[in-house]
Amino acid sequence: MAARTEQEKIELFERTPVPNAVVQMAIPTVASSLVMVLYSLADTYFVGMLNDPIATAAVTLASPVLLAFNALNNLFGVGSSSLMSRSLGRKDYDTVRKTSAMGFYCALFCSLLLSVCCTLLKTLLLTILGASADTWAATSDYMLWTVTCGAAPAILNVVLANMVRSEGAAMNASIGTMSGCLLNIVLDPVFILPWGLNMGAAGAGLATFLSNCAACLYFFVLFFVRRSKTFVSISPRDFQWNRQIFLQICNVGIPAAIQNLLNVTGMTVLNNFTAAFGADAVSAMGIAHKIAMVPMYVAMGFSQGIMPLVSYNYASKGYRRMKDVITFAGAVSLVLMVFGTTICLLEGNAIIGLFMENEAVIAYGGAFLSGMALAMPFLGIDFLAVGVFQACGMGRNALVFAILRKVVLEIPALIILNMIWPLYGLAYAQLVAEFVLAIVAVIMLARIFCSLSEG
Repeated sequence: MAARTEQEKIELFERTPVPNAVVQMAIPTVASSLVMVLYSLADTYFVGMLNDPIATAAVTLASPVLLAFNALNNLFGVGSSSLMSRSLGRKDYDTVRKTSAMGFYCALFCSLLLSVCCTLLKTLLLTILGASADTWAATSDYMLWTVTCGAAPAILNVVLANMVRSEGAAMNASIGTMSGCLLNIVLDPVFILPWGLNMGAAGAGLATFLSNCAACLYFFVLFFVRRSKTFVSISPRDFQWNRQIFLQICNVGIPAAIQNLLNVTGMTVLNNFTAAFGADAVSAMGIAHKIAMVPMYVAMGFSQGIMPLVSYNYASKGYRRMKDVITFAGAVSLVLMVFGTTICLLEGNAIIGLFMENEAVIAYGGAFLSGMALAMPFLGIDFLAVGVFQACGMGRNALVFAILRKVVLEIPALIILNMIWPLYGLAYAQLVAEFVLAIVAVIMLARIFCSLSEG
C-alpha cells in the first residue's frame, strides 16, 4: 500500500511499456468503478426485495441529488488531480502539495454547504425531483442519510481517491473506494430487509452514509502512515490561498462540474417524464439505468485511470507516449463496451428480473435497457475524449462537450422522442446524443494528435 517513491513514479509514467502502464493504472480504477456500481445496484436490489415499487422509486427519485455530488467530485477531485499530475510531469512537487491541500479543504467546505442547502430547501427539492404523495416520505427518509448527513463523506472519499491516483497509486485509491462500497453491500440487507432493522429506503441511505465514512477514514489513515512518502497533502499547513493554483483547478474542474450538473438536469427531466406513467415505470427506469451503469463505469474507469499518464506525459512533452496510451486504452474500452451492449440486449429482461419480481417492471425495464445499451460503445469514445481534455487542462473543450451532450442533444431528444414514442422513446435519447458526440470526439482527438509534436 506504500505510495510510490519519486523514482518509481518516473518509471511508471515515463518508461513502463504502454500496455503495462495502462493496465497498472486502469484496471484498479475500473475495478473500483465496478464495485461502486455494485454498491449502487445493491441499494436497488435489496430495496427491490421488498417488492415495494414506492421504495424503489424513492431511491430512483433521489439519484439526481447524488449525481450532483459528482459536480463537486469533479470540480475538486478531477480539477486538482489533473493539475497535480501535470505538476509531477514538470517535477514541481511543491505545487502538488499545495494543490492537494486546497482541493481537499475546498471540497470539505462546499460539501457541507451543499448538505445544509439541500436540507433547508428539502420541500422544494423533492417537488423538483418529481416526488409524489406516495413517494414523498420514502424519498425524504433516504435523503436524510445520503444528503443531509452523507454529502461530505460521499464527496471527500472520491476527491481523495482522485488525488491518490494522480501520482500513480491507482491500487491505493481503489482499495479506499472499494472498501467503502463493499461495506455498503454488506450493510444494505441488515438495514433494509425485514429480518434486519427493516428500515426500507432509509436503511439503504444509512448504509451508504456509514460506508462512505469508512472510506474517508481509510484515506486519512493512509495519509498519516505514508505522510513522508507521498506528495499528496491534506495538512492545514499546506493549505494557503493561491490564486493561480485555484484558477488552474477551476479551469478543468468547473467544466467537469458543469458536465455533471447537466447530467443531473437530464436525469431530472427523464424522471419527470417517466413519473407521468406511474411508480412501476419509474422503478423500471431506475433499475435499467443502474444496470446500464456497469459498462458505463468501465468506460469511465479507463478514462479516469489513464488521466495521470496522459497529464504527466503532456506536461513533460512525451507526446508519442501520450498518444499510445490514449489509443491503446480506447481500443480496449471499445471492445468491452460492445461486449456489455451485447449482454444487455440478449438478457435484458432476465437481468431486470433479478432486481424485482414484478411483470410490469420487467417489461418496462427490458425495453428501457435495450435503448440504453445501444449507446454504450459511443459513450466509451466520448468518455475517453473528455478524459484527455481534462488531463491536458483543456477545460474549454470539455465544457463544449458537456453542453453538446445535454443541452444541445440529449434533453431535446428526450422531449422529441417522448412525443413520438411515449415513455419508450426516452431510453433512446442517450443513443442519439452519444452517437453524434462520438463523431465529434474522434475529430477533436485527431486534431489534438496532429497539433502535438515530440518535444
